[in-house]
Amino acid sequence: MALLVNEIFYSIQGESIYSGRPCIFVRLSGCNLRCTYCDTQYAYEKGEKMEIDHIIRKVSGFKCRWVEVTGGEPLIQSDTPMLVSKLLDNGYVVMMETNGSLDISRVDPRCIKVLDIKCPSSNESKKIDVKNLKKLRSKDQIKFVIGNHEDYTFAKNIISSHCPDFPGNRILFSPVYGKMPTNKLAEWILKDHLNVRLHLQIHKYIWPDKEKGI
Repeated sequence: MALLVNEIFYSIQGESIYSGRPCIFVRLSGCNLRCTYCDTQYAYEKGEKMEIDHIIRKVSGFKCRWVEVTGGEPLIQSDTPMLVSKLLDNGYVVMMETNGSLDISRVDPRCIKVLDIKCPSSNESKKIDVKNLKKLRSKDQIKFVIGNHEDYTFAKNIISSHCPDFPGNRILFSPVYGKMPTNKLAEWILKDHLNVRLHLQIHKYIWPDKEKGI
């Protein structure tokens, strides 16, 4: 079984409640969405075909037990769930970031899923599958990338309509880097007494000039 891999690298986790932890990233190629603010366009097409056992051997060289499978959109490749399961079987803590448009129930329940729900400013919000929100477990996370007040209102409505009981400390509101003022988003959250976590992409503050993984 093989996957098209854009890059495998060791860095600091920056897009989850585990921000700050050293982590190995397996970035898979290809995506079914074209978000306006996408910062990984280089992963749309380019990649190297790798057998799953080869990927795991490369991962083992970094001597870290945390792995994130990301993209692109990892679930557009049919063998991604097998990669996730094999990593888990090898003793890794595995996270997977997915854009919410494809069925997450195919993925091993041991995996920590970060569901990145697209807001209107992405121009892809109509493609999300809200049924995925009911498939999340308490250890999973929901992320909204907020570009303006319309996005903020959209995210609030998604939470109240589809997952009102999901733990607030696992719901992330992240400003579009370089476009949405962080202090403004913080003001909206505080004004509404919203039970969510304000989240910054810390890797972009550590390495502001890096486009790809280090």
